[in-house]
Formats: sequence, C-alpha cells, structure tokens
Amino acid sequence: MRARLRAALAVAAGGYALSVTFPRPDWDGVAWFALTPVILTALGRRARGAFGLGWLSGFVFFFVLLRWLNFTFRTYSAIPLPLVWVPTALLAAYCGLFVGVFAAALSWITERRSIPLALASAPFLWITAEWLRGHLFGGFPWGLLGYSQFQRLPVIQIAELGGVYAVSFVVLAVNAVIVGVIALPWRQAAVGLGLGALLVGATLAFGAACLREAPPSETATIAVMQPSIEQPLKWDPEHAATTLGIYFALTRRAAADSPQLVVWPETSSPTMLRHDPVLLAGLRDLSRRLNVPLVVGSVDVDTQAPDRYHNSAFLVTSRGIEARYDKIHLVPFGEYVPLGLIGVVRRWAEFVAQLEPGSRAVVFPGPPAPFGIVICYEGIFPELVREFVRGGARVLLNMTNDAWFGRTSGPWQHLGMYPLRAVEHRIAIARAANTGISAFVAPSGQIVRRLGLFDRGVITDRVALRTGVTLYTRFGDWLVYLAMAGSAIVLAAAVRARSV
Repeated sequence: MRARLRAALAVAAGGYALSVTFPRPDWDGVAWFALTPVILTALGRRARGAFGLGWLSGFVFFFVLLRWLNFTFRTYSAIPLPLVWVPTALLAAYCGLFVGVFAAALSWITERRSIPLALASAPFLWITAEWLRGHLFGGFPWGLLGYSQFQRLPVIQIAELGGVYAVSFVVLAVNAVIVGVIALPWRQAAVGLGLGALLVGATLAFGAACLREAPPSETATIAVMQPSIEQPLKWDPEHAATTLGIYFALTRRAAADSPQLVVWPETSSPTMLRHDPVLLAGLRDLSRRLNVPLVVGSVDVDTQAPDRYHNSAFLVTSRGIEARYDKIHLVPFGEYVPLGLIGVVRRWAEFVAQLEPGSRAVVFPGPPAPFGIVICYEGIFPELVREFVRGGARVLLNMTNDAWFGRTSGPWQHLGMYPLRAVEHRIAIARAANTGISAFVAPSGQIVRRLGLFDRGVITDRVALRTGVTLYTRFGDWLVYLAMAGSAIVLAAAVRARSV
C-alpha cells in the first residue's frame, strides 16, 4: 500500500507539474521532465495498474490546466456552487484516459518485450494518443505537450515539418531519455542519452537556421481591435448603441495608421448584421469614408431556414457585404449540444446556443491578399487551419470572444496555440479578441504585438504574406500516421511475444 501511495503521489505531482508549464505561469522548462513519473511507474507495473496511474496523472494535469472553465460555470450558469467543478472534472477524467492508455501501452511493451523498446516507443505512443484526443468525438486538442514550448522559438520551428506533434515528440523523447538514465544499465542509458542529445541538437540547429532566414518581402498592413465589452453587455439591446459607438470609434482610430484591412472580433455585431439594414448601411458608409474594408463577426440566420443560426464572419466594403464565412467547428456544449440534450443543458446553462456549422473553409480574396478566418475555437485544430492555407490563404485572421473566461488563464492558453499554427505554415496571424488577448503572430511564431487582457484599443502591424509551402502544409499529420504505424507494429509484436 505504501508503494502504491508513493506511486500515486508521484504521478499526481507529475501531472500538476505539467500543468504549470502552460499559461499561466508558463514554466515551460518543467515539461521536459514532468512526465518521467508516469513513464517510470508504467515500466514497473502491469498494464491495469499502469493505466490507473497514467489516468490519475492525466486527470490532475487537465483538472488544473482547465480550471478556468469554472469561472464560466460559476458566472454564467445556474449550477449550484459546490457543483461548478463537476463539468471540469468530467472533462479532465475523459482526457486523462488517453494518458492512461499511453501508460498501459508502455507497461504492455515492457512486460512482453523490454524496457528499451518501451522507452523508444514512448514518443510515438504519446503523439498517437494526442492525435486521437484531438479527433475522437469531435476532438479536444487542448493542452498538447508541444504547446508548452510556444515561447521557445528555436524549439518550435520543427512544427513546419510535423506540426505541433513534432514538438510534442521531442519533449516526450527527452522525458523518456531521463527515465532511461534512471532505469537502464549504464551502457543502454548512454545510447539513449546520445540519441536524445542528437534529437535535441538537430531540433535546435534546425530552429536556429529557420530563425536566421529573411522574412518574406511581401507585406500587408492590418489593424485589429479589442473593444473590451463585458459578456453580459454584448447582446444587451439597451447597450447596443454604446457597443457600436465603441467599435466605430476604434475603427476610426485604426484608420489613422492607413491599414489595408480592419478586423473586428467574433460576434462583434450586437444584431444580426445581414438582417439589420441600418447597421449595414452604417458599416458601408464607414468603410467608404475611411477607405478600408472591414471584417465583422456576427450571428447570422439562414434565410431559407429561419431556425438555423450560424457564427459568421463578413467582409464589408463600401459596396456592402462582399464575402462570408460560417464557422465550421463549433464548441460542444457552448455553441451546440450533442445527443439531443439541449433542453437538459439549457436548464443549467442559459448561455448555451444551438448553432449550425458551416460547410466549407472559405478563403476571402482580399484585400489586401487572400486570407482565411478561423473563428475562436477553430484555431486549435491544426488540420482545419491547414484547409485554409491549402485553399490559398496568405495571411490568417483569428476572431474570438474569450470574455466567457474572464481574467483567468484560459485566454492566455488559447493565444499560446497560435505560434504553432503560424510556424506550421509559415503564415502570419492577426488575432482580434473582444476582451483579449489580441495579437499579431509572425510566421516564426513570435508574438510581435499584443493587447493586454481587458485593455481597450487598436494595434496595427505590417504582416508578412505567405509565399511558400511547408512540409506540414503539403503532407499534414504524416508524423502521427508514422507514429500510429510504428506503435501498432510494436504492440503487435508484444502480443505475438506473449502467444509464443
């Protein structure tokens, strides 16, 4: 019992340690050894015990990482105070399953083959689990290991080769090497240490070479605004005139920098833009007088089906609405409720909507250049962003409304994913957030400008336009598919060893 308790405390501590590598407090260096307790305990236990300990570590990690969700449930739902932690705990328990399966697979390989093979397989198993978590049941790729390094530019440059999963692979490999030094005879440990040093050295060398490259010469000037309007006021009819006054004033302020495009945040219009002729006429006139096109977020309703609502982005010029994009990947239990549970959920959380997803990724022709728009949650899905880039987008816009999460770590964690999106395709990202954090991210992944949480203002930047095609743009998640194949072969060999 003492051994089991020590193991449980060790993996729980590792899960907590991993959580603090993300915003905030951003202790990203801890990620390089935070998973060693899970790996080490998995090597010495049967698969069932390893699964339980892995799940515990994953549960602690996600429960602490996602604690910002409790602000939303506490502030905008009718869930009784003692129970506001339950939705977060359920989500953490689900996400923890993938860490449990990872640990169980390591145990299985160790028991039927060897510790060195298990450690060599660990990075492949980990990114396979991450990819599955990001795709099963709609996917939830929040807190991928690679995102912990978003501020370490030399490390994340390999994302142009294999996406965020390539960064996760390297970080997990270092964790496995540390375990090897502890658990293996010195000769085998030395081999692992050498391979790990080679992998990290190659990663840093590649990153340094990428960062020395000259940025693309073609640029465009874009302005994004942050109105800092509290969530309860966004759609309050009595506050609509004040809301629009803030947006129009910020747009006029942005025009002083002569931008080629001004971006408003997600659902910035307090009414349905396409069905509000007065507001649409005002935006047309604003665009004409300032000589700048506007990208405006609004809820929209299908004219052919008045019960079908969309979360949409509109390009408005002096001629009116020029193009439109309907959000494809909706937030479960936020923008839609699966399994027909809308009535049950609405009794607890009135903020839940029932929207309809868009059907395709739309690349706006410009000006100033072809651009794609990912709305809020969509930006955390690498394969969705890749659709816009492959469709011809030369710059990426992200419109979001993180006011639901207040002054918690949620908006910071959300921002931390976009440096990886930028590097994956060498594309600049302009991010307009209602209450923050609005920012510009360079193709190198560097956050070059940003507005603080709940600051009201405008930022303008001259962004580089994408000119090339990265390996990740061309082949997508090839590294994960390779990891899946390798994991399947190793696990199959472990099964065969047992049968023999």
